[in-house]
Amino acid sequence: MEIICWPSEEAEKKIAAIANRSLEMRPEDVEAVSKILLDVKTRGDEALMDYTRRFDAPDMTIDNMIVTEAEMVSAEGQVDEDFRKALGRAVDQIKAFHKKQLRNSWITTPRPGVMLGQLVNPVDAAGIYVPGARGGLTPLVSSVLMGAIPAKIAGVNHVAMVTPPTRQGEVNPHLLVAARKVGVDVVYKTGSAWAIAALAYGTRTVKKVDVIVGPGNIYVSLAKKMVAGVAGIDMVAGPSEILVIADDSANARYIAADLLSQAEHDRLASSILITNSKKTAEDVQIAVKEQLAHLGRKDIAEKSLSDFGAILIVPDIETAVVLSNRIAPEHLELQVREPFEYLSLIRNAGAVFVGEYTPEPVGDYVAGPNHVLPTGGTARFSSALSVDVFVKQTSLLHYSRDAFHREAVDIMCLASVECLGAHAGSVNIRRIKG
Repeated sequence: MEIICWPSEEAEKKIAAIANRSLEMRPEDVEAVSKILLDVKTRGDEALMDYTRRFDAPDMTIDNMIVTEAEMVSAEGQVDEDFRKALGRAVDQIKAFHKKQLRNSWITTPRPGVMLGQLVNPVDAAGIYVPGARGGLTPLVSSVLMGAIPAKIAGVNHVAMVTPPTRQGEVNPHLLVAARKVGVDVVYKTGSAWAIAALAYGTRTVKKVDVIVGPGNIYVSLAKKMVAGVAGIDMVAGPSEILVIADDSANARYIAADLLSQAEHDRLASSILITNSKKTAEDVQIAVKEQLAHLGRKDIAEKSLSDFGAILIVPDIETAVVLSNRIAPEHLELQVREPFEYLSLIRNAGAVFVGEYTPEPVGDYVAGPNHVLPTGGTARFSSALSVDVFVKQTSLLHYSRDAFHREAVDIMCLASVECLGAHAGSVNIRRIKG
């Protein structure tokens, strides 16, 4: 990893390159996804099967696209006790955190004769996308938990999960055990843009949903972006990113490991260290090189670090926080002597990991907060996936006769300024007659 001193033109160029990277939404990808969405919308199950057979499971039929009870029971017998224990801890702790996010309906009487309030209701149905990876051999169990748990806590009646099947038309048993554990109502063996289309538009077999959440490849991200408005979505997630702020008290080996934990995700992933210590910068640079040599996904991590990784040396930690707020990282780690002293200065981050024993992976799996986080600088204006994504707030209004008459003239005045005569008339007719 390159060490750069800030402020400098070189540092500004590096920050700009990282901040301006985005999903590679090539015109040909946009065209391909648009065709897929229209095809599934038009032909429904037939199109869904065509794509699933072509890209995932050649022998898939519409009759075995839905995971059966027998498959669920079989999956239970294929996972070990260590997995059950880890899954139980993760589920309990993620549930406990998300229950804190629940909102209640409320009513207030702010003025005589006026009742105002807000009704909070869950959506009726939600779809959880769970990516496939390497033929289903690396089940992304955490994606099941992070999508389905907040939906169930919100009170969603129907939670559907879609995930690409193996070539044999199966779903990894770990995913199925996790889905049952968190109360997923149905699992469909289909993935990519066609699965998003099926959830958004509905088919004879796949029930249309109101909200679609979960990470995926470029086709999934494009499909979610294109169906937004037909269904709600959580976000259009980009490449993963981590920013570590450290001083001379930090453990260089820990930081190197944390930077690599994100770099191995994707060639577009970003891993940045900002420190006020030249020694920490140099020690981390050495530790990254040493650990990279033994990494299974070395080629991916090496490319990521070369293009979108950096070690920036700044005058002080306050400056590091200022730069971090500019970048608005998905994951921000504070590995400094007194990390809690800087929390009030942090404005833009998807999640903040405080202290050297809080590496980013604890948030991926068991800590409790959701790991579906804003990327690409969108933490400036957006938030983690939460219970709020699965609920709607409906305003409630009631005026008595006297309250209406007290405010009618002001309403008519404002309507008149906007040249909306019928608005004013709607009020005036009640003034005249009552």
